[in-house]
Amino acid sequence: MIISTPPDSEDSSPADAVCGRAYFLQVFLSQRSQMEALVSRRVGCRATAADLVQDLFLRFWRRPLVQVEELSTYLLRCAGNIAIDHLRSEGARVRSREGWLPEQQDNHGAEPQAALEAGNDLRHVEAALRSLPERTRQIFLLNRIHGRKYAQIAKAMGLSQSAVEKHMMRALEACKASLREPPPPRTPGKAP
Repeated sequence: MIISTPPDSEDSSPADAVCGRAYFLQVFLSQRSQMEALVSRRVGCRATAADLVQDLFLRFWRRPLVQVEELSTYLLRCAGNIAIDHLRSEGARVRSREGWLPEQQDNHGAEPQAALEAGNDLRHVEAALRSLPERTRQIFLLNRIHGRKYAQIAKAMGLSQSAVEKHMMRALEACKASLREPPPPRTPGKAP
């Protein structure tokens, strides 16, 4: 467990470990509502946010004690990270379920070259999405992967619907541009 013990403790004894766990529990409980609000804004669902924050608690509780500077700030940063991880895993799950992943496509009758090109296209689009600003990427994932409407995203993220539309246009243009880019030139005499 990554825990900041109270600032005045220097030694590491079993009593300190108990004190460290108590301190962690106190800080976690005081930050829980903030963490849930942060995660909820990112994933667009309060119930999912509560589950993710509970998972975060269990992850920390099962780990050995380690010092951190400011536990409350660290927990908020971790909560933001689990929201991003959740959105990524949900996106992968949807792509897998819908057959977007090249290794899960039925290519029995397809040309191997076509499968290779589809995989390359997917990698280009994923790279384009990773290069977007975080807010733009989150809006894109909420809309395209989680099926949220622009108005829902605007409300959840505290933006105007027009701002959400602009972020979506930027994300879609980046995806289109990644598919228009020509492949890097091959060097004669070298294998691809």
